[in-house]
Amino acid sequence: MITVNCRDILPIKSTLAVYTSDQVGAVPALKSREFMLAPIEDEEINAANVITAIKMFLASLGCERHFAVIQKNDVISVVALDGYKIDVPPQGVTDQFFSCVHCGYVTQFETMYKNHMKIHYL
Repeated sequence: MITVNCRDILPIKSTLAVYTSDQVGAVPALKSREFMLAPIEDEEINAANVITAIKMFLASLGCERHFAVIQKNDVISVVALDGYKIDVPPQGVTDQFFSCVHCGYVTQFETMYKNHMKIHYL
């Protein structure tokens, strides 16, 4: 299990958790200032893949140069280098996820969740 410390990027913590879990094939568990990634099967999660996914996500937002991604044992921290603050406009309901009970698929969108559930009952 890997813990990702998001103290400096709290506004995008939930979105980062979903993106990272999709990239590395893990199940995210949200906490107040961090999220944890648990493997779906008995395999361990490669921390290098998690770091790469976090950097790709930050690059997609255009703020990768303002943050360092640092690993210490099983804890990965995203640290602001120059006091940069991420401001994300509110999008209505936040931190609401739909998780498939059959395979662990996670999404923020109810319609995508319902469409996904249909594949289990074909």
